[in-house]
Formats: sequence, structure tokens, C-alpha cells
Amino acid sequence: MSRHRFAVEALAHIPKILTLQDRNPHSPTYGCFDRNFWQYKIIDFPSGMAQEFVLPLALAYSLHIPDSPYYQQLTLRRWIVAGMHYAAHSAHPDGSCDDYFPFERASGAAAFSLLACLDSYQLLELDDPALLQFFKRRADWLAHHQESGRLTNHQALIALCLALAGQLLQTDRWQSAQGDRLTQVLSWQNPEGWFQEYEGFDPGYQTLTIACLARLYDMEPRSDLKDAIAKAVLLTAHFIHPDGSYGGEYTSRNTYNFFPHGFELVGRWLPEALSINDKFLEGLAQGRGACYADDHIIGHHTWSYLLAWRDFTDSRPGLPLPTDRLWLPEARILVERRADTTLYIALNKGGAFKLFRGDRLVVSDTQISLQVEVNGGVKNAVGHLVGHYPIEMKGNQITISGTLGWAKQTQMTPPKLMILRTVMLSMGRFFPNLVRRLLQKMLITGKTAAPVQFERQFHWQNDQWHITDTLTAEGWDDVISAGIAPDQTSIYVVMSRTFQSGQLQPWLDLTAKMRSLPPGTSFVLKRSL
Repeated sequence: MSRHRFAVEALAHIPKILTLQDRNPHSPTYGCFDRNFWQYKIIDFPSGMAQEFVLPLALAYSLHIPDSPYYQQLTLRRWIVAGMHYAAHSAHPDGSCDDYFPFERASGAAAFSLLACLDSYQLLELDDPALLQFFKRRADWLAHHQESGRLTNHQALIALCLALAGQLLQTDRWQSAQGDRLTQVLSWQNPEGWFQEYEGFDPGYQTLTIACLARLYDMEPRSDLKDAIAKAVLLTAHFIHPDGSYGGEYTSRNTYNFFPHGFELVGRWLPEALSINDKFLEGLAQGRGACYADDHIIGHHTWSYLLAWRDFTDSRPGLPLPTDRLWLPEARILVERRADTTLYIALNKGGAFKLFRGDRLVVSDTQISLQVEVNGGVKNAVGHLVGHYPIEMKGNQITISGTLGWAKQTQMTPPKLMILRTVMLSMGRFFPNLVRRLLQKMLITGKTAAPVQFERQFHWQNDQWHITDTLTAEGWDDVISAGIAPDQTSIYVVMSRTFQSGQLQPWLDLTAKMRSLPPGTSFVLKRSL
């Protein structure tokens, strides 16, 4: 399997990353990667996360990739250093930074950008006391700050940052904090092998956590860490799809994330990890990867692909991926393999699913969605929100039931933005975690029930899956539109709602059939796939 695909995909994004940066050395925002701030001037503070973009540039500069125009380009080196200095310049005095609102002090943005700066500093072999002082301030802040919500990938990133900062600055200043974060990460690993991400298991973010832990293990081999990584990798192997794609809306955070670097590191001692990357590379070659080329998230996958190219393991045993059934009762995700079909079902999300026959995607289904008139307004009732739904699995049949929930569709408005700015510029700056917790509840977690009951039944018969959906409500006159999409989500997750080729499946319009039903009649949809 050629590693060149990783480099091709990553290098294609370097021009855009450079376009995002202010490269004018006489500009007061020289080095800033938040184009909305320095160029368009449509926001009033720069996102600290954007300074993470120094790492893909530093890798492009330092790696001798065939046909790369960026290798050892001194102008590129100056821009990378400028980006690192802007990260320091734009940080708060305590070393923290903001991401989506002023005085947010976002752990994720601080950790991603610190990791990028630490790695870039060493790749460029710099000797810069000002940057070292910045690294110290930010590591101090990360060591003592705990964010709201359970995002294991953030905790793993922080542990890695503290380890790298200690190594670079030749100090054990953060050794205790690093150990505490790593203990926290391992305690958040479910016995099934997955790491907690808000309300459950997200295979996409799992690959980032694995990458961070793999680097930590290389720095300090530990048996408990090795066991945790192995368990996570062997679980992940079940979620690389037959067509080489990965992730989707049946996961807790709806992402198509795939960070390949960790699998190359782990593959040195666990060959199964290499088979995951090999299958993913097949998918990339066929256009099955997701697009992450927007202004805010383009950096993550770019640097991971370049690191995977750098650390690619040449000896690859080509082990087969799992072909057995997988039921995760804690995650409430089922991978059902029968005959030549593979079915991924989120039983914690109303039965949203992906179905493959051989290596071909047959259906991606994110449950029924209704656009409903309510008190003169329009609301969206959906079946894909996370919940603890009653399920029954017996023989050839799987049944899940519950109520639809109202989709989270809150948008920012000028009055809301003014209120948020006023709060954060006054008392909110002292309680950013409280504000973050309130926004998480509003935009991400929880479910408000809609007055519609559903039942979804999967039945295996004659080498086919037969799926029956039943909805029950008082009537259907208030339904404006009804249907099923391959990619519908309704919670706020930064890395979700990216394009992937499987989303080209057409919208299944159910409006006419539903609106023709008499009051009190259940809506029934039957499909054979």
C-alpha cells in the first residue's frame, strides 16, 4: 500500500492554509491564520485554534516529499515562525486562548495550537526564548484547567502537550498534571474499548485519542497504556467500512474524522492497526474520504496525514479486518454482518444506520425527519437524537422504539450576539466554563421529546434486510415536509456536517404519503434492501 496518497491529500491543502494566513511582516496581525479576523474584519477577535496551522506548514517545510514545492523554503519557514509568535501574542496573559467567543479560554484550541507549536519548534530546530516562555505559560494553564463536558480527545491532547513541553523545556514541572490527565483518559475508556465523547462513542474522535496515546506510549512505554491502546485499536478496526470510508452520523458526534498517524505508530507492535490504514488508503484513492477543507478545521487532518506519511511502516502484513458481529451494549451500537451485507446501527440514535452490500454503500439513513407547524412557527422533529431507547434483539429481528425529539436549530442573531458579548466582556470572563456548559446544553446534549412515537424494525429474511418504520401521532395535517436523509444531524459538533460522497444519496420524500393519512392512522414505511 503506497503511503504517497497521504502526502498528496495533505499537500493539496497547503495553498489554502497559506491563504488563511496574514503573511505581511509589517501587519499588526502578521502570522494570524484567522482570515475572518485579519482580512475580512467580520469578527472582533482571532480564533486561537487557527494557529494550529503552523504544524502542517512545518511538516511540509521539513519533509522531503517527492515533487513537493515546500521543502526547505526559507520564506515558508519565516511564515511558520510568524504564526507561532502570533499564537503567543494573541494569547491571554495566563497563556489561554479563545475560539468561538471572547474570554472563552477554550481547552481544545489551547491544546491543539500548543501541540502544533511544540512540534513545529522542534521540526524547525528553533532557539527562541520568547516562544519557550509562551509554551511554559500555556502548559501551566492547561495543567490547572478542567473544561466542562467529557471529551476524551481533549484530555489526551493535554496529556501529550504537557509531556512534550516538559521534554522540550527539560523540566518535570508538569509531570504530576500529565499523569493525572492520563489517568483521567484511561478512566474514561469504556470496558468495550471506546473513549467517552459527550454522550457516547465517536469512532472518529477515537482515532485522535489513539494517536495522542500512541505518541505518549512511544515516549514512556507502560503496560496499562499499551493495553488501553490495543483495546481501542481492535475496536476501531470494526468501523472502517467495506468501501474504505469511516464514521458518519450513526456515531455520537456525527463525524467522519480519521486521524491515521496513530495507527502507523501502533502498527509497529500491533499489526492489525496497519490494516486499518491500508483500508482507509483504499477508500481515499476512490474518493471516499470526507472533505475537511473549511477555514476552521482544515489543519487537523492535514498534519495527521503528513505525520502518517513520515512514520509509514513499510512492512505491512495485510491482516484481514474483522468479519464477526459486534454488539456494544454500553455504546448501544451494533455492527451486524450477514451474508455479503454489513449493517451499522446506532441503537442509541433511533436506529440511524449505514448498510453495505459487499464493498458498496446501499443506504445511509439518519431516521425520519418531520418539518412541523407549531403555534404558527416551524419546528423539526427527528429520530436521530441520542436517547436510551427500548430495544429488542431476537433471532433475525431488531426493534427499537421511542419518541421523536425536537432538533436543536438555534442560530445566532444580533441580539443574542450582543448579549453574549456583553456577558463575556463583563462577568462572563470570570466564569467561562459556566457559559460553555450552558451552550453545550443548548446546542449539543439532551433531548426534548416531540409528540410523535416511532418504531423501527430490522428483519433479516431471504438474504435481505427488511426495514419497517412506524410513526404514531394524533394527526398529520401539521406536517409540512417529511423524509429521510443520508446525513441529517441536529447537534452542534465542529467536525461534523462535512461532505462525504455517500451523502449523494437522494432525499427520500415521504410528505405526500404522510399528509394523505386520516387522523389517528399510523404512518408505515416498508423497505427491502
